[in-house]
Amino acid sequence: MSKIAVTGDDAIAQAAKLVNPDVVAAYPITPQTIIVERFSDFVADGEVDTEFVCVESEHSAMSACIGASTAGGRVFTSSASAGLMLMYEIIQIASSSRTPIVCAVANRAISGPINIHGEQTDQLLFRDSGWISQFAETNQEAYDQTIMAFKIGEHPEVLLPVAVGIDGFILSHAIEGIEPVTKDSVYNFLGGERKSTLRLDPDNPVSIGLLHLQDYYMEARAQVRDAQQRSKQVIIDTFNEWKNLTGRQYNPVESYKMDDAEYAFVTMGSGAGNARTAIDELRAKGEKVGLIKVRVYRPWFGEEFSNLTKNVKGVITVERAHSFGSPGGILGQDVKSTLFDAKQTPYVAEYCYGLGGRDCLVKEWVEIYNRSKQSFSEGKSLPYFWWGVRE
Repeated sequence: MSKIAVTGDDAIAQAAKLVNPDVVAAYPITPQTIIVERFSDFVADGEVDTEFVCVESEHSAMSACIGASTAGGRVFTSSASAGLMLMYEIIQIASSSRTPIVCAVANRAISGPINIHGEQTDQLLFRDSGWISQFAETNQEAYDQTIMAFKIGEHPEVLLPVAVGIDGFILSHAIEGIEPVTKDSVYNFLGGERKSTLRLDPDNPVSIGLLHLQDYYMEARAQVRDAQQRSKQVIIDTFNEWKNLTGRQYNPVESYKMDDAEYAFVTMGSGAGNARTAIDELRAKGEKVGLIKVRVYRPWFGEEFSNLTKNVKGVITVERAHSFGSPGGILGQDVKSTLFDAKQTPYVAEYCYGLGGRDCLVKEWVEIYNRSKQSFSEGKSLPYFWWGVRE
């Protein structure tokens, strides 16, 4: 099919339309509102068979999604920022109840002070909740990953909710060309209607979400742990199936010019675009630097990551998120843990950048590289640093 020009929000709505979920329950919040607003148009125009539930809050939205999913439905929602914070109690219940809800997140700074622009801290704050968590760099990736998220989460070996993040306004409101797929191809890719192996069924009664005290609670949490681990192969298999369908290859951890790299940027989301341009400029000057882009943040693909870093002298993590009082960034802590486990000893520099939607230009990526390499050449790692702050 020929390309169409859409915003990131619209791309996700178009993807959800092809999936034709049984239930969408959501509450508006900038910058994700357009996703469910656009999807409500599809409902009103009869283009989907979805039951659209307009709830009074994000807490209620996730609660309704869990109810629909435990009844065996295919379920979609979206949120951002403070909306995710209001969902947080129910987000934990979604994973423990093994409900494969797909949630699009238009990543946005968390108030206060109030800000409506891009930042990934909101989605990273529920990194320990049991959700599978992914980040897209482009509108095409957002479109593709939304569809694949249903197949991953609904797999009988997984049965976990999946979040797909796009940087607020940078992707959510920016228009890019995407190559769409057909409704029939998505239906076949997902294996038809959802065939739930865990659902509330009067003919085959089960209990979901019961009280678990000290005699069973750890075992219940261990089941989520095990499902996260099993999801790794399901994610890889799903990405490969998508390549066979569309020709577009995805990997949980992706690299750019890493074959001979001595130094590596590590980042997630839309910032990878400027990183690549900076790398091209640095390569033209003889610098051996590459990029590692983390697409799937949870589960963490440590072995794949360490395979890319085994020959580098220095690792530079650059993340659009913050962790107050931490010795490093949220992504950075996973990176350092992986390097330690793999007994790799490159120098490390960690940067927080772009909070509240602030730009990080190509020239700044070059400056970050030069600052880091200078320290590495002096035999030093660099402490966690907030890039671009006016002190």
